[in-house]
Amino acid sequence: MARCDQGYLCAACGAEVEGLLESELYLRYVLGEVDPELLHKLPERHLRCNPALAQFIVDESFAAAVDDGPFAKSALDPAFVAAEEARVSAGFRRLRELAAADREGTILEYPLASPRGGARRPGSDPDS
Repeated sequence: MARCDQGYLCAACGAEVEGLLESELYLRYVLGEVDPELLHKLPERHLRCNPALAQFIVDESFAAAVDDGPFAKSALDPAFVAAEEARVSAGFRRLRELAAADREGTILEYPLASPRGGARRPGSDPDS
């Protein structure tokens, strides 16, 4: 198969990342952690191939992920864990919305709004 006929391949396991709901890269993008101009340059991974991030998704449509490494949420501060679960779960719900929608807008509309209102530009300093 020609490279252009393949989707994005997971940098961790090598299998194809078939959609938004499996995409660690797009979850980080909607969370405002990835600049849109870098999306095509950064490695892709399945959410489950990054348990340090996936463990914070709390959603009935996502089977709980467990990180047994040094960043396991069981070893982290409970207040930090609660905040990360709220933040990352909101990002995952945004991915679900995007996957279910007829996407007529641009990719620049994917990120969640910042807590102060309005869209946050991915990769920008939220305090500027």
